[in-house]
Amino acid sequence: MENKLEYKYLYSINSPEDLRKLSVNELKVLAQEIREFLIDTISQIGGHLGASLGSVELTLALHYVFSTPDDQLVWDVGHQGYIHKIVTGRRDVFQTIRQFHGISGFLKRSESPYDVFGAGHASTSISAALGIATARDFMNEKFKVVAVIGDGAMTGGMAYEAMNNAGLLKKNLIVVLNDNNMSIAPNVWSISNYFSSLTVTGAYNKFKTNVWDLTGKLDSVGDRIRKVAGRLESGIGMTTSMSRCR
Repeated sequence: MENKLEYKYLYSINSPEDLRKLSVNELKVLAQEIREFLIDTISQIGGHLGASLGSVELTLALHYVFSTPDDQLVWDVGHQGYIHKIVTGRRDVFQTIRQFHGISGFLKRSESPYDVFGAGHASTSISAALGIATARDFMNEKFKVVAVIGDGAMTGGMAYEAMNNAGLLKKNLIVVLNDNNMSIAPNVWSISNYFSSLTVTGAYNKFKTNVWDLTGKLDSVGDRIRKVAGRLESGIGMTTSMSRCR
């Protein structure tokens, strides 16, 4: 393992409260230190490396902005939670992850008050977060609830059922989609394949060009139409990439 003296900030972070004392520029240095620490550790003991490398800044930002553990973070993918574990008091035992008598490779409620919901990889974060938010409101409490979803979890039907339910109940709930354009295998999702093939056809691109030219002649109305079209195209792009985040 690397000598702790090589790190400027990492070994001063024992909780998110310590994290919040840093400036944004210092957080950038910390993010790089965490990546080095993570690679050094996991290269020796094994584990899920890629998902966590793609969630360093996201994890730091969430703990920096929200008052965890009072505010509740629900992670859909346990092996995206390695950074979360490092900054919530488990850095010094991180080398035991996924080992006998070591810390869990996923989020585990009995392991830390920061692990709000124990889950592996099951598209459950929005459902769990919505349940927590509903209970919060029943108890007249004020904490925030954040669901972090991605890493292929949007391919599960439960995520869409939860979004529909959340839209109906209109709870104060934040959902973060971590779409990192990464995958452990080629996309096999039918919706992804359909939209991918659609966006490369000549007819689609010709139609898009014609609409763009036409709306350019419509002044402010055209600008609004272009913005809507841009959001629609971005939505198609997001749909095709959802299955890459695994």
